[in-house]
Amino acid sequence: MTNPIVSIVYHSGYGHTAKQAEAVANGARKTEAEVFLYEVDGSFNKWEALTKSDAIIFGSPTYMGCISAQFKAFMDETSNTVFAAGFLWKDKIAAGFTNSASRAGDKSQTLSTLSVFAAQHGMHWVNLGLPPANNTTSGSEQDLNRLGFFTGAAAQSNADEGPEVAPPQADLLTASHLGERVATVAKQLMLGKQHLKQQA
Repeated sequence: MTNPIVSIVYHSGYGHTAKQAEAVANGARKTEAEVFLYEVDGSFNKWEALTKSDAIIFGSPTYMGCISAQFKAFMDETSNTVFAAGFLWKDKIAAGFTNSASRAGDKSQTLSTLSVFAAQHGMHWVNLGLPPANNTTSGSEQDLNRLGFFTGAAAQSNADEGPEVAPPQADLLTASHLGERVATVAKQLMLGKQHLKQQA
C-alpha cells in the first residue's frame, strides 16, 4: 500500500501561520506520508493536487475573530472548482489550525469555520486529540495544547514578535502532533478501504 498524500493549504499574513504550517507538515512526515504545502494568497491553481490528496489540512490566521479574507476567498472558490464539479473532496480527511496574537482571540471561531467548510465538502474532520494543558499549578508554557483547544491546533504569537521567534515551541509541537495524527488517520482509512475491497 502506498503512503497517504497529505496536503496543507494555508494563508499567512506575517509568517507565523506559515511556521505553524511547516510544523504540521513535519508531523505528517513522521508517518512517511507524502506531504505538500500550498500557500493561499491570491489566485490558487492546485485543485488537481488537492483532489488527489487523501487528507487536506486547512490553516488560517485568526483576524478580527475569524479566518483571513485570503483564505475565505479560497473557500468561496471551492464552490465551483470542488463542490459543483462533483463533490470531489467527499470522504477525504480534514483538519485545521490557526494562529493569533491573543491567547484566545476567538480562535475557536476560526476552527469552527474550517470544520463546517470541511463538512460542506463531505470530509471527515480530525480533532486535535490532546487534553487541555497548562491549566493546573503543575502545568507550564511548555505543555502541548497549552492554550486548551480541541477542534484543531491553536498557536499564539506576540504581535511585536516576528516568525523567527514566534509561535513558541510548545505551539509548534502541538501543530506537529496534529499533522502526525491526521496522516495516521488517513493511513488507517486507506487500510480499512483496502480491507473492505479484499473482502468484497
